[in-house]
Amino acid sequence: MRKKWKFFGIAIMATMFFMAAVTTGAATELTMYYPVAVGGPLTKIVDGIVADFMKANPDITVKAIYAGNYNDARIKALAALKSGQPAQLSVMFSIDIYELIEQDAIVAFDDVVETAEEKAWLDSFYPTLMENGRTAGKTWGIPFQRSTIVMYYNKDAFRAAGLDPDKPPATWDEMAAMGKKLTKPDGSQWGVMIPSTGYPYWMFGALTMQNGQVLMNGDGNTTYFDDPAVIGALQFWKDLGSKYGVMPKGTIEWGTLRQNFLEGKTAIMWHSTGNLTAVKKNAAFDFGVAMLPASKRRGTPTGGGNFYIFKKTTPEERKAAMRLIKFMTSPERSAEWSMETGYMGVSPAAYETDALKQYVKGFPYAAVARDQLQYATAELSTYQTGRVRKLLDDAIQAALTGSKTPEAALKEAQKQADRLLKQYR
Repeated sequence: MRKKWKFFGIAIMATMFFMAAVTTGAATELTMYYPVAVGGPLTKIVDGIVADFMKANPDITVKAIYAGNYNDARIKALAALKSGQPAQLSVMFSIDIYELIEQDAIVAFDDVVETAEEKAWLDSFYPTLMENGRTAGKTWGIPFQRSTIVMYYNKDAFRAAGLDPDKPPATWDEMAAMGKKLTKPDGSQWGVMIPSTGYPYWMFGALTMQNGQVLMNGDGNTTYFDDPAVIGALQFWKDLGSKYGVMPKGTIEWGTLRQNFLEGKTAIMWHSTGNLTAVKKNAAFDFGVAMLPASKRRGTPTGGGNFYIFKKTTPEERKAAMRLIKFMTSPERSAEWSMETGYMGVSPAAYETDALKQYVKGFPYAAVARDQLQYATAELSTYQTGRVRKLLDDAIQAALTGSKTPEAALKEAQKQADRLLKQYR
């Protein structure tokens, strides 16, 4: 009998050791939602980085789900969360922070990091990029697919118009004056195009900053849409078409603007630095990239996506997600990402890598977005951000199409935004 129990005990212990070995060897599985319809065909690049990560971390498997634009990524990730089959992490709009916190969907990185090295890592990114990732004293988002708005210009068109191709407009007045020389009477080439669909509030954030006023406070509960400087910025945007005649009247499509620039239909375009590599590869003319022009000062909002970790995750999944995020935002990977896409390296250390140093030396325009950070501010982000953003987008388009004056449109938007945000003060 003793032999039988002894054999039985050995069998149980062997089974336990086997199960422990299987458990220890099992890979932690991560699902990551990722937006790709924002600045070019990024799927292959992300797939390559993820594959390298799994090769270096065989105990973690990563499934990347590509979800269209930023709004699509947020909707799909939150739907999965509610369905009981959540992802562990996602790249979503940096401006989604307040909505994600309000829905109790994400965990602060301060509650995930453990070591002194990890805590220091939270402070390794450009502070301006972190403005859309921090609130209430905690870090909720880590920058990755980040951008500023830059000015692309056709140097050949400048030469043809008798302008110095190495001196793009540095002020609003200069842009209007040069735009007149660059605009052809037959409408085949405009002087300037600023997109007013897709993300009009983003472009507008640049104009208001240049005119000396931000769009919201740092707590996400107050907007300044009816400030005189904000109204003046929208009036100037409208005047580019209706008064100066250097830009088409009405709205300009975000999605087709890059192609319009490449086809020579506009000599200057304002667009995301995320288009830089695509323009570099496809422009059949000599082009330049410059900081946006100034009114009272230079200015641009930052833009793009942050990494978030969802709250419905196990401790093991959070640690694995942290390893993936640290890998993808490391100086070497961030440098590679910047060179492949045109998006910014998200840390000073990225620009200290030999690879990005050499790239910038041979292609100085790759550093324009980085250099412009000294004039940058956070992108419009508030509680009820989708609704507040739509109020501003509608006001901008109403003014540009002439259905309302800039002052009337913005005062109405401010009144409605106050009503939405009052509860959060």
